[in-house]
Order: sequence, then structure tokens, then C-alpha cells
Amino acid sequence: MAQTNEQKLLPVIVQHARSGEVLMLGYMNEEALILTRESGFVTFYSRSRQRLWRKGETSGHTLRVVELRQDCDGDALLILAEPDGPTCHTGRPSCFFRDLDGTEMVAPVPPIAILARLADRIRARRNIDPAESYTAKLLHGGVDRIGKKIGEEAAEVIIAAKNGDPAEVAYELADLIYHSLVLLENQGMSAEAVWAELARRYTSS
Repeated sequence: MAQTNEQKLLPVIVQHARSGEVLMLGYMNEEALILTRESGFVTFYSRSRQRLWRKGETSGHTLRVVELRQDCDGDALLILAEPDGPTCHTGRPSCFFRDLDGTEMVAPVPPIAILARLADRIRARRNIDPAESYTAKLLHGGVDRIGKKIGEEAAEVIIAAKNGDPAEVAYELADLIYHSLVLLENQGMSAEAVWAELARRYTSS
């Protein structure tokens, strides 16, 4: 098990448990590690303030621990976590959003993380007035409305493919994926259920 004390701080990488996106880097002493394991929420040791702090204690944007791992030498930790809101104090989902020149990078790393971001945004739209959000209107309309859109989008994907236009295929597939994620939210499911089924098929093939 990773060992630390008040004098030795462990670097801790926090990764989104669903998307794999790297969210932030922090440090833990022994007490922070114990509190993290006991509470189920990530607690760090602040080097600048010289004290413990639970992520989200002021913003409410906590990190719920899903899994905790140590590296091969036991001197660094990886925490797979479920974020409640943006992780970075700037309001971005991840603290790693600039290149070395300081230019802001919009696309998440890895790119597939956009699916988890989209699913989170769809979930956040559930309680919004349907008059103010297309996603909320779909969710409010239930399976019939969502299913109709999925049928329409699937047909448009086929037409795009027959037209032989890659850009059109990508555009229509994006619509189909979005509406499929809305359906998952309507069913109270996460995209991870689909990934798990794909993994099952992959390992059994």
C-alpha cells in the first residue's frame, strides 16, 4: 500500500471514472488519504495553505471516489472519480485545458471523453423548462418522442452513407448518438451499460 506521512506528500492524479479524462493533479498526506478512503470523497493536502481540503468544499463540485490505485513503486496514486460539476476552479471540466503556449484547447483528452461530457449535460437538462431546452423537451416527451427522432436520424445516416459524403455521415451519426444518449437518460441508464456490453462481446468473440 502507498506510504506517506506529514513530511512526504504523494502526487495524486484524478481521472474521470467514466470517460478516462484526466481531471487534475493534487497531493495527499497520510491523513488526507485516510479521509478520502473513509468518506468516499477526494480530500487533498494543500501545500500553499498547509491544511487538508476536500475537493468541492466551497464550490460543491466534489469528486466521488470510484476506485483508488497506486503505481508500481507505491509513491503516486491514481483516483478514478465521478465529478459533480466542473473540476477546475475556472469552471472547465478538467484543469488540463491549455497547451504549452497557453492556448486554450477545447477538445477533451481522450477525444472519446466528449461522450461522457455530453451525457452529463443531457442529465443536467432533465429538470429544465422544456420551452428553454431542446434536450429537456425530448426528455419531457418520453420514449415516443425520443424514439421517433432516433428513427429519423438512423434513416438520415443511411441516406448520407448512400450519398458517399463523409462529412454528412459524421454529422448525421453525431445526431444519432446524441439522441441515443437522450434515450439512455430517459431510461435511467448510463452509456457505460453500452460500453460494458461491447466489452462483453469483444472478450467473447
